[in-house]
Amino acid sequence: MNRQIKIFDTTLRDGEQSPGCSMNIHEKLEIAKHLECLKVDVIEAGFAMASKEDFEAIKTIAKSIKGSSVAALARTLSKDVDAAWEAVKSAKQPRIHIFIATSDIHMRHKLKKTREQVLKDVGQIVKYAKKYCSDIEFSAEDATRSDPEFLYKVFETAIRSGATVINVPDTVGYTTPDEFYSLITKIRENVSNIDETTISVHCHDDLGMAVANTLSAVRAGATQLECTINGIGERAGNAALEEVVMALDTRKDLFGLTSNVDTTQIYRSSKLVSALLGTAIPPNKAIVGANAFAHEAGIHQHGVLSEKSTYEIMRPESIGLSENKIVLGKHSGRHAFDARVRELGYNLTKSELNRTFVRFKDLAGKKKVVSNLDIEALIQSKYTEVTGIYRLDRFIVNSGNTITSTASIKMINGDMTKEEVATGDGPMDAAFKAIEKIIGTSFMLEDYSVHSVTSGKDAQGEVIVKLRKDDNIVVGRGLSTDIVEAGIKAYLNAVNKMLSGATTQEEDTNAKKTDNF
Repeated sequence: MNRQIKIFDTTLRDGEQSPGCSMNIHEKLEIAKHLECLKVDVIEAGFAMASKEDFEAIKTIAKSIKGSSVAALARTLSKDVDAAWEAVKSAKQPRIHIFIATSDIHMRHKLKKTREQVLKDVGQIVKYAKKYCSDIEFSAEDATRSDPEFLYKVFETAIRSGATVINVPDTVGYTTPDEFYSLITKIRENVSNIDETTISVHCHDDLGMAVANTLSAVRAGATQLECTINGIGERAGNAALEEVVMALDTRKDLFGLTSNVDTTQIYRSSKLVSALLGTAIPPNKAIVGANAFAHEAGIHQHGVLSEKSTYEIMRPESIGLSENKIVLGKHSGRHAFDARVRELGYNLTKSELNRTFVRFKDLAGKKKVVSNLDIEALIQSKYTEVTGIYRLDRFIVNSGNTITSTASIKMINGDMTKEEVATGDGPMDAAFKAIEKIIGTSFMLEDYSVHSVTSGKDAQGEVIVKLRKDDNIVVGRGLSTDIVEAGIKAYLNAVNKMLSGATTQEEDTNAKKTDNF
């Protein structure tokens, strides 16, 4: 009989700490709901003391999620624990997650504390948190660079004080699979009360070994794995949930383990996080990249056509990819469209379905065949909508290699309309300057990327921009078969977010800066 592994998702906490990957409350809730559909065991919703926005986001998620535990992070400070509990107390399955650094380098240079002081803090704060919540996780930040003998004492103290989960983070992605296997094994052998708790691991990818280290820890006896969608996170990121889960699922013969994760929701969760954060998924990304199930070499194509298992160790359907059975086009009706949306695994409200169907009919008038990828892009385009400020009425762009690029943009704000003309170094620069003239302020364009949703001359183009104003950064996304229109929509989407206050200050509190395992 296979052993059960718990999946702890920290996309909303550690994942959000990726540069430029901050999210507002609505975006976090949307991802949390998808994680619940994915059936992860624990959703780490954030760090309550980091900011008022983080606290409110955790609280909102805790009230909404019923199928997964909801955790909030806290340092070994009573005020952190109080805030964490206030944020998660309405959850059906609340968890307080406490951490403190245990490596000499962190204790000396960051905490300015001795080993004795750290041990005292661990015992006192875990006991303090236990009065609020039965489910307490304790993490020893930078565990893989800590003195093992001291680490054993820290974990014994945490467990004796009430910790139900002890977490072993490879905070800076320093360890290797063999080393990590040995560390987990020695923790099991040398922590006297280890059988009273769950062993968890949290690996970073600085040396490209986060998933390998995580799987090595599983073989050594870890039973909770901490990861993020698409592997996002501090610096080089975290162990990617989709890679960890599919490795366990595909190699049951080796690991003999199962998880509660519904793997058919992996692809949609990956696309959602990518869309909301404005971070494109590399085509060669394992499991969810565009090339993960693509075959171009003739010998590979011949093998797959004869028997899929020759070159496919997983079925595309196992992660939520499906093949077209009914061709959708401009003559397709609402019923067929609704059926396809549900087949793809999306549960839209009636109003969302109506709005997406209108976009579909508009797209179908421009394309002969609308693919599943096109439909998913249309569904995700709802995340580009920021109402109540500016919306595009029309645009005209003139450009060429013998003329100065000129853009005329007309936008609507409530009952008011305004049109401006600007010149620039290329059509997009001119269009962006015209938008800025209308709103009366300028922004720093941090990043601009474009890619096609599908292949072909009539493919939808997706543009992602990142704008900065002072310390605030926002991500905008636009979609259209006209790449210039997609760029204008992306810029306007970002501007609307900025003006509506849906911005995030980079590392805006000292608390957030210390949150780094």
